[in-house]
Amino acid sequence: MRGTEWIIDAHGCDSAALRDLTRLRALFDRLIADLRLTPVAAPVWHTFPAPGGITGFVVLAESHLACHTFPEFGSICVNVFCCRQRPDFDVAGVMASQLGAADTRVRRLDRTYAPAPAVEA
Repeated sequence: MRGTEWIIDAHGCDSAALRDLTRLRALFDRLIADLRLTPVAAPVWHTFPAPGGITGFVVLAESHLACHTFPEFGSICVNVFCCRQRPDFDVAGVMASQLGAADTRVRRLDRTYAPAPAVEA
């Protein structure tokens, strides 16, 4: 069985957007819709004192979605993990349209799970 995990680092983002909970909620909504994910609870958010950013996390039926923003650097780190494979999607386009990202780097990992090998006695 295989899952898919995306590790996303976006830079050159609008610093104000990275401190704007409404914009980050919209980003989560967009990622959830584009990947056809299923939240099992409302996202949890923590806002750090300035110049810090916001951390968000949502539990999904498929696993999880998390973000950490760094407005002082114009950066956001996002992690999406799905227990089943998902098709590729335009991550850079989403980050550019939602947060004004100038540079988005994506590492897509295929996660494999299998029963543990038998241990000989």
